[in-house]
Amino acid sequence: MERGRKAASISRSIAAISCAHETAGHLPPGKTKIVQNALASMRRTIGTTSTKKAPATADKISAMLALCPDTVKGKRDRAILSLGFAGAFRRSELVSLEVADIQMMEGGAQVTIRKSKTDQEGKGQTIGILEGTRLRPLASVQEWMSAAGIIDGIVFQRLSKAGKLLGPMSPEAVAILIKNYAAKAGLDGSQFSGHSLRAGFITSGAEAGHDAIRIAEVSRHKSLDVLRGYVRRSNLLKDHPGASFM
Repeated sequence: MERGRKAASISRSIAAISCAHETAGHLPPGKTKIVQNALASMRRTIGTTSTKKAPATADKISAMLALCPDTVKGKRDRAILSLGFAGAFRRSELVSLEVADIQMMEGGAQVTIRKSKTDQEGKGQTIGILEGTRLRPLASVQEWMSAAGIIDGIVFQRLSKAGKLLGPMSPEAVAILIKNYAAKAGLDGSQFSGHSLRAGFITSGAEAGHDAIRIAEVSRHKSLDVLRGYVRRSNLLKDHPGASFM
């Protein structure tokens, strides 16, 4: 097995290869005994525990937003950080968002996510985004679009040094942006990723005591078991059984 790769990554690669073989009418290698035995041996050797990146919780997002400069680029970055958090967006969903997908309403907005990791057929999912009084994601998005002159099409775009729009951002650019602002806020940027905004909303919701089902209405998790993993991690020390005697 390749050095440096996690068990989950290798398993996903084998699943993709097997799917391609099956589609072509061949025996999928992932179902052969030799590959299954190799995978089992790999899991025993390198383990299956995944390395979790740090969640960008509400307090951390607030600290990052305070560092966004009052420039066109700064307004864009503020909008990405605040909206990405408020909607528990995946980075690929953020960079695909279009102006028509955001429908303003009293107290917030209705946002349509046309396609996502859990909606490969593109049926679309709709979530509600609160404006709030602290992070104000919708106001930030409107300020960015106004400053950049965006009236339709993709919301989050690359910028030239002169502030000219250069087309859609890449998911990787969002991840780099998050890492950079985390570092500016005095955090370890290497511990953050494109997933940190999504994980941050879920973790913040869990820490505030909100029900997993209500959180899932925003995060769009199909499996509550996955979501409960976030909730459990955020509550590891809350009401701890050792609190009265340690």
